[in-house]
Amino acid sequence: MIKHLLPLLLAAVMSSSCALLAGLDWDPNHLSNAAGTALTAATMSDEQIDELCRQSVAYADAQTPLAGAVYQQRLLKVMNGVNAVEGKPLNFKVYNNKEINACAYGDGSVRVNSGLMDLMDDDELFAVIGHELGHVAHKDSKKAMQRAYLSAAAQEAVYAAGGVGQMAVMLLGNVSDAYINAQFSQKQELKADDFGFEFSVANGRDPYSMYRSLSKLVDLAGPQQTSALSKRFSSHPDSAMRAERMKQKADALTKK
Repeated sequence: MIKHLLPLLLAAVMSSSCALLAGLDWDPNHLSNAAGTALTAATMSDEQIDELCRQSVAYADAQTPLAGAVYQQRLLKVMNGVNAVEGKPLNFKVYNNKEINACAYGDGSVRVNSGLMDLMDDDELFAVIGHELGHVAHKDSKKAMQRAYLSAAAQEAVYAAGGVGQMAVMLLGNVSDAYINAQFSQKQELKADDFGFEFSVANGRDPYSMYRSLSKLVDLAGPQQTSALSKRFSSHPDSAMRAERMKQKADALTKK
């Protein structure tokens, strides 16, 4: 994806006399931003991605009201003793949002919607967060942030070409939205399922909690479900298989 987009952006910057581009009403400032953003995305260090995660979380925190103290206290109680993943310090907050969703950023920030907490019991909530932390541990979250940043570059390129009128470009907002709605591959999801299962068991949680949480999300992932978390499950036709796989792992563990 990066390889295909970079030549397009660079050609747009360097070939303004090209007959094909001459017919477009280019905004050179936004075009320069788009090319620069794409180049940065292609060459980002882990430290730069972590910083982008922190900025995106700060943006999301500023845009989203926090849930009440009861939710915050419950989350901290559920996650008590879990302070880091793969050596990365964690911080937790609950958003006042009924959408069923949770997100773990590459910098260790974990954001959970009140709607998810309403749906899950404590063990199931722990398993879902464990699944999200699996994406952090496996560096899936960093790759997703890089793709989100590149997506923002593509949006600036469209704006530079006058394709969306006078739309205001809010880079962090675009990055944050793209990241929250990111979808992982089937292989990444299976590995995150395993991490969530093992994470739950290692912390004394019900071995079936990963299975139960997946089952609930699969049930919600119908055509009317619009949450990012449910989209992630509905995008895979074998989501029920994933839940059954977690049940089999729990069965094998409890029968030992």
